[in-house]
Amino acid sequence: MPDTLGFIGSGMIGLAVARLAVAAGLDVVLSNSRGPETLAGLVAELGPRARAATPAKAARTSDLVVAAIPLHAFDRLPARELAGKTVLDTANYYPERDGGIAALDAGELTSTALVQRHLADAHVVKAFNTITPHQIVSLARPSGAPDRSALPVAGDDPKATAEAAELLDVLGFDAVRVGNLGESWRTEPDTPAYVRPYLGDVPPVDVEEFLLWTTRTPGVVVPAPQVAALVAAAVRRVASAARLPSADA
Repeated sequence: MPDTLGFIGSGMIGLAVARLAVAAGLDVVLSNSRGPETLAGLVAELGPRARAATPAKAARTSDLVVAAIPLHAFDRLPARELAGKTVLDTANYYPERDGGIAALDAGELTSTALVQRHLADAHVVKAFNTITPHQIVSLARPSGAPDRSALPVAGDDPKATAEAAELLDVLGFDAVRVGNLGESWRTEPDTPAYVRPYLGDVPPVDVEEFLLWTTRTPGVVVPAPQVAALVAAAVRRVASAARLPSADA
């Protein structure tokens, strides 16, 4: 189990996972593209277990790293500093935000396999990509709790995938192993396991209103057997059809 969890990207997903990590007794190192000084407020909010650094230093000084950045920025991840590390990739491919990526549109790669290709010497695991930020915190439960939710993980390296599953357990979730990165499409946008199961009925709102609405709902418990069934029911779609989360997603 890592003592220090690093974050490259400190947006809503990264901050939600960081909150759980601090609550679980882990140290966290936050970073973003704008510089450590811009994270002073978040570090103060998280308390003495948190500090800020550059992405390269966060990668070097952490036992495990969460890459919580938009997919279009994947090539900015510091490959040299992440060599040998387990890296959790939380990104999803949204062409309307990320621009067209030919290898993904053609189905040649999954989005996380693309990240793994960039981080050739790291061990990338897909995680935290099927749940909205507020629900990461609101649905976390202690190990063994009867109302515990599960999240899917996928990775090529068995040891790294097991490490990701162990981290999920510490943070408050069971893990459902999807398979290797070639199978991680089963948790991409518009698949049965993506976002909706953790929210229940979503009102008819646009993307901006949708994100605000998620902060006002506690979420829906989705246990491991249900997640496994949703993952198994997935049918692969053209990646370019993916849309940002909304009531229509």
